[in-house]
This record gives sequence, C-alpha cells and structure tokens, in this order.
Amino acid sequence: MSSPPAALRMIEVSGTEALWLLEGSALGRLVYPQRDLTVVRPGRHTWEYGRVVVRTPAPAAVIPVDATYHVDEVREATGTGWSVTVAGPVDVITDPDEAALPHSLEGMGGAPIRRTLSGWTHGPHDNLLRLHPTTVSGFRLVRAGA
Repeated sequence: MSSPPAALRMIEVSGTEALWLLEGSALGRLVYPQRDLTVVRPGRHTWEYGRVVVRTPAPAAVIPVDATYHVDEVREATGTGWSVTVAGPVDVITDPDEAALPHSLEGMGGAPIRRTLSGWTHGPHDNLLRLHPTTVSGFRLVRAGA
C-alpha cells in the first residue's frame, strides 16, 4: 500500500536565485494597470545587463512607467516548481537599431533581440520593453520533507 504524496510547501528563494531562475526561462507574463483593470499579457524575455528585456503584444501607448513581470514553471504531475516576480520602471524600446542589436552579454555575436524573442503577434502591438527590476521575489514549490 502506497502512502499519499507529501504536502506541498512554498520556500522563499533569495533574489539571486530568483534571477537565476528567470534567466533560465523564456516565457512569462507582463502585468500592469490600465484604467480600472489589471492587464496580463504574455511575454518572451531575456536577461541582459541587469534588466529584463520583454517582447509582448502590449500596446506601447498604455504601458505604464512601472510594471511587473511574472515567470513560473510548475510541473502539473507533481505540483512542484518555482515562481518569480520582478517589478520596476519600464522603458519601451522604440529605436529600431537598438531592437536589431545583438542579444548577448558581450553585446556582440548574438542574434538581434527581435529575432531571438519571437512574438505572438506582429504589428502595432508587438513591442520590446526593458524592465529595470527594483523588487525581486521568488519561491519554490517542494514536497514537505524534500
């Protein structure tokens, strides 16, 4: 007779570990207020020079000065995984030359940001944003006793 699975626990992680988890992922959600609503848009991201660069189908005109970006990876079968949230000021990258710059920590040898971060839509609502994290939080979901 097998015993039931151990209960899940949330364990807070350091900011360094949270950023490491975010850097190792590619998909997330941009969250920002718009009028009386909270808007959530999908995003593809990369971590560069201490900032999160996000490609999202959010209209540039409604992106506020500050926003939140949330990334998680939770395994459906076990319920284990992690979740990271970063928040801070946001710049919309409007310069086409900057959007075409190589994406790499050295600034050379990588693919252009727009090509590296493929979008869901193309056109006026396909934007690149740069989020400067001022707050970083994260946790792991683990089985008790693990």
